[in-house]
Amino acid sequence: MTDIVLLTVEGAVATLTLNRPHKLNAIDFATIARLHEHLDVLEADAAVRAVILTGAGERAFSAGADIAEFSGPVFAGPETALREFVRRGQRLTSRLESFPKPIIAAVNGIAYGGGCEVTEAVPLAVASDRALFAKSEIRLGFPPPYGGTQRLPRLIGRKRALAMLLTGDPIGAEDAKDAGLVNLVVPHEDLMDAARGLAARIVDKSPLAVAACLAATTRGLNLSIDEGLAVEAGQFARMAATQDIREGITAFIEKRPAVFAGR
Repeated sequence: MTDIVLLTVEGAVATLTLNRPHKLNAIDFATIARLHEHLDVLEADAAVRAVILTGAGERAFSAGADIAEFSGPVFAGPETALREFVRRGQRLTSRLESFPKPIIAAVNGIAYGGGCEVTEAVPLAVASDRALFAKSEIRLGFPPPYGGTQRLPRLIGRKRALAMLLTGDPIGAEDAKDAGLVNLVVPHEDLMDAARGLAARIVDKSPLAVAACLAATTRGLNLSIDEGLAVEAGQFARMAATQDIREGITAFIEKRPAVFAGR
């Protein structure tokens, strides 16, 4: 049976591919579970230093939650809907957001609903010039349940976010970049090369320092500046005892490339 989330590893970069192209890579229970399984493996693998997340096929990154499957729990009432639908999705986007290695979304097509929420949650995103982003949940009679009402305004501002949330209208890749939802837009055929290029510029850095940057930014974003600075200081203190910081500084002084061991 074909895996619903494909995993490949090339050097220090892993690629996860949502593999339900016949369903526009809609996210169902099995996809969520499989993503968690792969993330567990990749987090434990010290050789993997960055992850690219993309969708199979030419049409979609992900059209969002598999509503046909999730309709059962939703129709069963609020308690079941929260337990089976909302919390599962929020656990996934929170895991993607807090993962200690950078995850780069390579958005190859439509990213609607939950697919847009995944893009919001990961630290970095590269989009094909064919990509479209939409908060389509409003058309189905509910607000985004996987963090979209919280992360999107923080990324692109309240008014831009509410225009997407309240209308369900899609925006193109360039508008998404201008708003701050994605980092880079490239021709469709160059998408994976661009994502791998971005990953390559990260994986030669200290993996401990990369993890510290991710943690400090993610944790501090919703704190006051003073609390955020305390988080930043704590992450620096953790690095101060490592070999990586010694190697980085010594290599700079000796005018040579640093070689980081991640310890």
